[in-house]
Amino acid sequence: MTTNNTTIKLVQGDITRQTADAIVNAANSSLLGGGGVDGAIHRRGGPAILEACRKLRASHYGKGLRTGQAVATTAGELDAQWVIHTVGPVHSREEDRSDQLASCYRESLRVADELGARTVAFPAVSAGIYGWPMDDAARIAVETVRAADTSVEEVTFVLFDEAAYEAFDRQVS
Repeated sequence: MTTNNTTIKLVQGDITRQTADAIVNAANSSLLGGGGVDGAIHRRGGPAILEACRKLRASHYGKGLRTGQAVATTAGELDAQWVIHTVGPVHSREEDRSDQLASCYRESLRVADELGARTVAFPAVSAGIYGWPMDDAARIAVETVRAADTSVEEVTFVLFDEAAYEAFDRQVS
C-alpha cells in the first residue's frame, strides 16, 4: 500500500456549496446531467458544465463515460476550477463491483493530479440512487484515498446527511 500525505476532512452539507480546486461529480455515463449530486452540480454550476460535457460526448466520449473512469470539465459557477466527473457502479448483491467503486476515487485523483488540483471535494460515490450501502461505500472511499499515489493535499468528503457523515467518520477515525 502506498502512503501519501493527503489530509482527509469530512463535512456534512451540500457539495455544490464547497470551495475546492476540483469538485467530483457522481455522474451518470451520459455526462449530460441527472438526479442527485449530478443534477445538483449541473444546476448550481450552470450551463457551462453541460456545454463542456456535450463537447466531450462529441469527441472522445461518444458512447459516454465508462464506470470507474473520470474526466474533467470547467466548474462553471461553482467555487472550484474544475468538476471531475466519475461514473460509479450500481450496487449488486450478485457481483462484487468494489474495484469499480475504488477506481472512481483513484481515477478522480489521477485527473486531479493532471490538472494540478491540490484540494478535492468528493461526494459518497454510488451511495445514493445507485444503492451502495453507506458503510461499505465509506470504507472503500477512505481506504482508496489513503492508498492513492497522489499529489492532492486535501480531500474533503462532503456528506449529505448525518448517517453518511457518521459512516465516513467511523472510517476516518
